[in-house]
Amino acid sequence: MHEHIDFPGRSAIKVKKREVSHFSYPWHFHSEYELLYVINGKGIRYVADSIQAFESGDLVLVGSNLPHFWRHDKSYDNENNDDKLKYIVVQFPPDLFSDQISKYPEFHSIGDLLERSSRGIRFLPEVASQHSNLIERMSEVSGIERIILMLGILQKLATEEKYEVLAGEFYQNKEFIFDNDRLNKVLHFISTNYQNKIELGKAAEISNLHPSAFCRYFKEKTGKSLLEYTNDMRISYACKLILEQRLTITQICFETGFNNVSNFNRTFKKQTGHTPSEYYNQYNRNR
Repeated sequence: MHEHIDFPGRSAIKVKKREVSHFSYPWHFHSEYELLYVINGKGIRYVADSIQAFESGDLVLVGSNLPHFWRHDKSYDNENNDDKLKYIVVQFPPDLFSDQISKYPEFHSIGDLLERSSRGIRFLPEVASQHSNLIERMSEVSGIERIILMLGILQKLATEEKYEVLAGEFYQNKEFIFDNDRLNKVLHFISTNYQNKIELGKAAEISNLHPSAFCRYFKEKTGKSLLEYTNDMRISYACKLILEQRLTITQICFETGFNNVSNFNRTFKKQTGHTPSEYYNQYNRNR
């Protein structure tokens, strides 16, 4: 799922400090870089093809357009559990510092860091502990002070050696640009209707294009056909429902917009490499 991120007041950096009972955003991507620091919490972290458990102190830099999803531990779903997930997320556009990185050698280490983040970077707990005060400070300031702090944090992380790259060596990420009203209208239509049948004619009508022209346009902009993109959203939602264990596989099939179980199972395995049951078992092995 593509997330469109708004920057209040056209600010260069967006910082959110949250205290919630659970992570709610599904498997998604966005063009902005993201630094996520978990102050308190545990669960499973999905970044590209990486699936790992996370705990308090988890610090990850996610590159531009890299799909990711933080799944809270089941204990947070217990209504008797008063514990809260606490985290800070910092997001900034890919063109921030881009001129400086290309022109000045002092910025080259930051450029290398952002390039490595295309596969996701997890910094070890001692690194997160060293820089946690600066990250928390970012949620308390604004303006040029926030930009200076961001630059300092990136420089410190760029020189750290205690980290691991998350996505596999052969993981291929694609860069897509979602910056026009026509495409945003279509994506909004899909994201709010993917549990139902998505009609090509309706999507083409929204984009004000002939169906055949729409198919070419959509494939050019997203790298996928309308059906492939819609099924991506359906499988993402199915993964979430499987992990919640509230519904049977058959119920999830129809809840996510598939018209029969065999088609659902076939599409699910094609997208994830696992059957729905295998996917659930993989999740439990990583708990």
